[in-house]
Amino acid sequence: MLVLNQTRDIPLITQTRWADTFWLRLRGLLGSNPLKPGEGLVLVGEKSIHTFFMGFPIDVVYVNKQGQVIRLQENMVPYRLGPLVPKSAYVLEMPIGTIDQTNTKVGDQLKFES
Repeated sequence: MLVLNQTRDIPLITQTRWADTFWLRLRGLLGSNPLKPGEGLVLVGEKSIHTFFMGFPIDVVYVNKQGQVIRLQENMVPYRLGPLVPKSAYVLEMPIGTIDQTNTKVGDQLKFES
């Protein structure tokens, strides 16, 4: 699965893990190694996340049902609680630097491709 920023014609995630069940969302990246470039987790149906008990920082992108970026959080360090984003339908967790390297902005259109 690929997550493409259509607005900028650049991939955000090329190796996607989906968390689309309660248990997968609950586990998230806990116990995982730091993400490598191109890797990422897509949390389906989430409106807020945390990094409690994680050993590495992440970049976070909140996306609405239409695939539009509605909030960005760069370098979310461990042991933090993210904001509640009521209109979020997907949360993308990616290696730090991904948002900056892809020049992703609020309002960009994303596409999920298989």
